[in-house]
Amino acid sequence: MTDRPLSLATHPFVRKVESIALFKLSEEERAALIALPLQVAQFDAYQDIVREGDRPSRCFALLDGFASTYKTTFSGKRQIAAFHVPGDVPDIQSLHLKVLDNSISTIGPCRIGFVQHDAMRALFQAHPRIGSAFWRATLIDAALVREWMLNTGRREAYARMAHLFCELIMRLDAVGLMSDRTYSLPMTQPELGDALGITPIHVNRTLGDLRNAGLITVRSRRLTVHDWDGLVAAGEFDPTYLHLGSQDAE
Repeated sequence: MTDRPLSLATHPFVRKVESIALFKLSEEERAALIALPLQVAQFDAYQDIVREGDRPSRCFALLDGFASTYKTTFSGKRQIAAFHVPGDVPDIQSLHLKVLDNSISTIGPCRIGFVQHDAMRALFQAHPRIGSAFWRATLIDAALVREWMLNTGRREAYARMAHLFCELIMRLDAVGLMSDRTYSLPMTQPELGDALGITPIHVNRTLGDLRNAGLITVRSRRLTVHDWDGLVAAGEFDPTYLHLGSQDAE
């Protein structure tokens, strides 16, 4: 693990803030984000980054890879509550909530940038607009939770999966990580099932239904969307809840 700033070219953290902020970052603000004293570490697949019950003194930005927030029942059944993409700060609530009430795990190999809470507080004090952007990010996270509750509670499996794929595409595109509507899909069928509330067998069948409808293909853990409008319709997808900066800007 090393302390070092990341350049803008490799800093999806900056792109994330710019994607959700309602203002254009100044050069000084961008420089302050890049200069955060990050401890950069590589995590293997399926490794917990933080665990429920932890009392962390730092939070982290996901720099590369995918992660998931999850909770488990006493009997060990897992519910995935969110997927995280590069640029996300999944445990920012630890600045104010001393005990974590969820766990966050890598999906594939991930590069993580840890930053001490004191450094984040100093950043927000010196640059109030950045603090406001992070507050906005926590509100967007709450909006995602509401949409996921609707998705798993009231949509059929076909629509649930289409909706999830639309969301991931929009979020990855917002931080400049989409290419011709093709992206890495490292989630296993059990992980998709734990996120969507269906069995792995049902996941496999639903993927086949989406493929047979000409909407997507999945090869070598990469998903390609062939009919974006069709996928949006299948998932009843309205991106308003993502509150991307370009959507909310006047």
